[in-house]
Amino acid sequence: MPLPADHPAIPPAKIGVLLINLGTPDAPDAKAVRRYLAEFLSDRRVIEIPAIAWKPILHGIILRTRPKKSAHAYAQVWSEDGSPLAAITKRQARALQQRLGPDVVVDYAMRYGNPAILAALDGLFAQGCTRILAAALYPQYSGATTASANDAIFAAIASKRWQPALRTLPPYHDDPLYIDALASDLGRQLDGLDFTPDRLLLSFHGMPQRTLTLGDPYHCHCRKTARLVGEKLSIATEVSFQSRFGRAKWLEPATDTVLAGLPGKGVKKLAIAAPGFSADCLETIEELGIRGREQFIEAGGTHFARLDCLNDGEAGMAMLEKITRRELGGWWPGNSLA
Repeated sequence: MPLPADHPAIPPAKIGVLLINLGTPDAPDAKAVRRYLAEFLSDRRVIEIPAIAWKPILHGIILRTRPKKSAHAYAQVWSEDGSPLAAITKRQARALQQRLGPDVVVDYAMRYGNPAILAALDGLFAQGCTRILAAALYPQYSGATTASANDAIFAAIASKRWQPALRTLPPYHDDPLYIDALASDLGRQLDGLDFTPDRLLLSFHGMPQRTLTLGDPYHCHCRKTARLVGEKLSIATEVSFQSRFGRAKWLEPATDTVLAGLPGKGVKKLAIAAPGFSADCLETIEELGIRGREQFIEAGGTHFARLDCLNDGEAGMAMLEKITRRELGGWWPGNSLA
């Protein structure tokens, strides 16, 4: 039966994959950072303090003092392509698109900032994507990261009359594909150093201690990732948690404390990696690679190397392709999980 002449155009049904990462300011200046932090630190998944107590702190103190300091840090890592996190996530989406071919539409979005999840979802739907895999690129599950990204996806489709079928990417902290990719890529980078590290420090983003006592599996996921990776590498490993914020007790040991203490324990040559990040960003390049190096050397260290995240390298993209193909099982006719 032919469609009526005035029927709106409907593109052929397709499958969509939306890669999601945390976010970044639009520019390395105080105004853009303030806008970004206001969105990020207003998320109830991120800040669980009652709003009546938190809003005066956020607007009266943090957004008045922190943007200028953070903007200086962002300026040290900004490039012609913009924020490292956004640039790398964009490259990951393009590389995954090439690997999956034309039967799947791949895009990317940021939980905070741009490109926004709602706009990216609208773009996929406009291209005919009626089945969408929302892939938050957080290997270790946390309510502040994975759940928040899923909240944003659910909220975006809640406003749609014609809603796509939706799948979300499970945490993959102990997935053999992820562990093998990490071990292979970190091993390659370690082999390329001009010194032999005494220790490999695996630094994960910190979370308040109360998240663990409330049942968040993040701490356990990080520890398991580190243990599995350490078992595959022929080097002594240690775990720490970075980016402490505020006065509350956070997961320990803290990365800055560990960096300051290792030389006194005879660890003079150090390599550091951040396996919880799918792409290099402010926290890896500036916090670990610049400030972390300074802390370690000032404490008596002699050699320091920051290892890259998986980014859009071969090991990481091969892993992401296989995980994506697996999660699309049953949706994609002829999909090979090999």
